[in-house]
Amino acid sequence: MKASQQTIQQIERALRKVAAKFPSDADPLFTDIHLWVNPYTGEMRTYNDDDVELDRCVVEEWIKSPQEDFYAYVAPILRACIQNMRPQLEQMSILRPFSFVLTDEDHETIQDLVIIDDEETVVVDGSLLEGLDDELNDFLEKLLAD
Repeated sequence: MKASQQTIQQIERALRKVAAKFPSDADPLFTDIHLWVNPYTGEMRTYNDDDVELDRCVVEEWIKSPQEDFYAYVAPILRACIQNMRPQLEQMSILRPFSFVLTDEDHETIQDLVIIDDEETVVVDGSLLEGLDDELNDFLEKLLAD
């Protein structure tokens, strides 16, 4: 799940353009930032809650992506870019908490990438939770057996 330096630069450039649309001295708005990535064209678009397009770019590395689960592949890359730019993104004139959300072409949420809040909020990656139910069930069985 490595991205090239060019891909990271393209994503961060798009995020800077989005941040510029919410200058810190403007009246705060209530919205989240939605990111949609097309696995066939590599196009990444950002929207607000009203489906108003904020920016678009093409991530060349993602054009006709061979990844089987494309969104599971791009989510950690997007999350890392957002986290790298967090100090700048926290200055946006958006009421807190607000989220960066990965969406599909129908603007349905695939997953929350990052939540920006006044407190340290962490979004747990789904792969981290895989098998947790089984582990908890095994632990409970062993505990009750004793």
